[in-house]
Amino acid sequence: MIVWQKAHKFVLCVYQFTGQFPKSEIYGLTSQFRRAAISIPANISVRGASRREGFKKKGATDKVRFMNIAQGSVEECRYYLILSKDLDYGDTSGLMLQLEEVSKLLTGYANSILNSDS
Repeated sequence: MIVWQKAHKFVLCVYQFTGQFPKSEIYGLTSQFRRAAISIPANISVRGASRREGFKKKGATDKVRFMNIAQGSVEECRYYLILSKDLDYGDTSGLMLQLEEVSKLLTGYANSILNSDS
């Protein structure tokens, strides 16, 4: 799934970006940002990928719920990008664009699930 691939790439970029943060952030912003980023593709793949055994048995409501959890993590990452920028930890513009793309794809995927099971 393209949305999972884009979300995974975002995680890799977040790891690279946060690797440059001050060491004092290791248990703070670095950890929180990485956790939220990882949550996006994890909720897509573990709960949402159609190739997973048992996925087809879940209803649209369950599938969309996990997409909503992933979307919540997107919004959490959006805040961490704003905070990182305000703390002068680096240029966040590329990550913000990636995150926006993931957000749009998640919304489209959730809508397609709802429309296909209607």
